[in-house]
Amino acid sequence: MSDSIFKDERKLTYLNAEGSDKPLKSPVSAKTIDTARAYRLGRLRGELQRRDCAAALLYDPINIRYAFDCTNMQVWTAHNPLRYALIFADGPGIMFEFKGCEHLCDGLPGIDELRIATGWMFMAKGEHAEAARSRWADEIADLMQQHGGGNTRIACDKLDAPGVFDLQSRGLEYVEGTEITEIARSIKSPEEIELMRWTIRVCEAGMARIYEHSVPGVTEQELWAHLHFENARSGGDWLETKLLSAGPRTNPWYQECSDREVQAGEMISFDTDMIGPYGYCADISRSWVCGYKPMSNSQRRLYGTALEQIEHNLALLQPGLSFAEFNARSWRIPAEHVDYRYSLAAHGVGMADEWPVVPLHVDWEEAMAGVFEPGMVICVESLIGEEGSESIKLETQVLIGESGVERLDTFPFEDVG
Repeated sequence: MSDSIFKDERKLTYLNAEGSDKPLKSPVSAKTIDTARAYRLGRLRGELQRRDCAAALLYDPINIRYAFDCTNMQVWTAHNPLRYALIFADGPGIMFEFKGCEHLCDGLPGIDELRIATGWMFMAKGEHAEAARSRWADEIADLMQQHGGGNTRIACDKLDAPGVFDLQSRGLEYVEGTEITEIARSIKSPEEIELMRWTIRVCEAGMARIYEHSVPGVTEQELWAHLHFENARSGGDWLETKLLSAGPRTNPWYQECSDREVQAGEMISFDTDMIGPYGYCADISRSWVCGYKPMSNSQRRLYGTALEQIEHNLALLQPGLSFAEFNARSWRIPAEHVDYRYSLAAHGVGMADEWPVVPLHVDWEEAMAGVFEPGMVICVESLIGEEGSESIKLETQVLIGESGVERLDTFPFEDVG
């Protein structure tokens, strides 16, 4: 019997439907993009008004993209705070861009004013950092006086302590801004969902490439590169993790992909964590056997258990269900799998992993309050392993609607019937 008889041709249909190896071309219209931009900025301003904050000072590149759709070296600026945005609840949106990059903001409708950013990190300023920080704080304080309407409360998402102290010394009241941005981002508009659907389409094409190349002798890193490749050539941004492993390296989980060659019959497990086109995240996990072999009895049993967890918890989700109610009714992990578990059952997702995070029932201690609301996108997760076994990693991404849920990913699970 030929080994290829077990190849699942359904997975390969996610490659370019034209049958040619070309980047996927987005069908999303400019109107959809501009509508999503306006909605996101409105959500952020609404949260600022609700919490009586005059403005938000944003350094997190994901929050800047959410507010303005303005991107520039996002991974680099995530750890080098050299560009930022100041958005007033009832006033202008001001982008402070890295010098020489002003043109990257051209045509973005949410930006009312563009200024050159004042960097004050030691790497860029050395012994002049304190003086630069003073100039920076003076500028922010002056803008708050002009546009804050007498309100001195400023919400900051990621701001190093010296910056906080300097703003406070100028009479501003620091407000922790991460909660504001997380709550704003948690409810998606229909246009945002359209953008996310396209990211998922690109991600699933990348997953199909992984499947197509899941042959004996390939390295874990080579397989992971196929997802990078499809994302990059189709307009995506980056992968948050390197979570692809095979065989014995799947247990314990969280081992990053290596140069180990995958053997026929080994389980390949991965978690995409892909920031794709338009800045949205496709967070999908799958597991399958290398070489298109049938699963062993042990692999089939573990896979069936993981799929049972996904299906049980997915069936619980509905608008208005509290996180505590979800936990109380969620799937109970068998004792032999507890020590090899994933720490959470579900989490929000948008432009990255987001609020809320709902722990697995055995880790439910001080879990956050809240309910699943229409417009949230939630990832439902499973990791199943046991002593001496491989691990099965599954995850699906779903939209909470007004009357139920819709799975946004459609890439096939394995047949364990």
